[in-house]
Amino acid sequence: MKKVIVTSDSVCDLSPELCRRYNVDILPLTVSFDSTSHKDGVDITPDDVFNFYKETGHLAKTAAVTPLEYSEFFNARLDGNTEIIHFCISSDMSSSYANSMLAASELEGVYPIDSRNLSTGIGLLVLHACDMASSGKYTGKQIADEINSLRDKVYASFVIDTLTYLWKGGRCSGVAALGANVLKIKPCIEVKDGKMGVGKKYRGKIGDVMVEYARNKLNSVENIRTNRIFITTSGTSQENIDRVKEVVEAYADFDEILITTAGCTVASHCGYNTLGILFIAG
Repeated sequence: MKKVIVTSDSVCDLSPELCRRYNVDILPLTVSFDSTSHKDGVDITPDDVFNFYKETGHLAKTAAVTPLEYSEFFNARLDGNTEIIHFCISSDMSSSYANSMLAASELEGVYPIDSRNLSTGIGLLVLHACDMASSGKYTGKQIADEINSLRDKVYASFVIDTLTYLWKGGRCSGVAALGANVLKIKPCIEVKDGKMGVGKKYRGKIGDVMVEYARNKLNSVENIRTNRIFITTSGTSQENIDRVKEVVEAYADFDEILITTAGCTVASHCGYNTLGILFIAG
């Protein structure tokens, strides 16, 4: 049986430590600041994204990985005795998956996955694939089939402090953003059917909102798997992260509570002071 390698676009938001632990190779997306381009997580960080917006009023722009970049990335890891499972951000949010499929169509043993998700919603699937691959019991196709049956069981959401970034990025109307900001509404952004949408709306101090959001989200879903859960943040204080972690710990005895920092893609869309809990249920 061939060795299965698990790889992902940088939008999975797995920390360098987790990537090393699970042997995940990351292909970075391109992030542009007006006339300059950078590689997500390589020579640019979410703080750079926030600072660029503060200084210019412009949002950083992200670009999908090209078919040529995918082809070079895959070929560098294929040696006749390997297969690749590669994870992409939802095809409704980017052309990355379509581009990876173009590259994979010319190769044998490469299985691109349309995660139908973003951030550590993808990361949950990546780590599940790593668990299967490390057992040595499954082929690349068997892992890909399992992941494709699992992806609809991923619950990914974030509560955000402002709609300004989503408005600037063209993902909500200016009227909605103005109304939410004037009323100090903190919306929950949910991923459903591969797309981002607005869920429950909260009001109050962002730390209190994060705690309420975490309780609501955990209590609204049945049969949450307790092997791992992510708390993924962007510009969030340690105090508020700790408060949310206490809510998660009180809910269930999770094997792993993984706290990660969202990468540049989530930062450029959701902005500063964002926090999400992400898990698999069912």
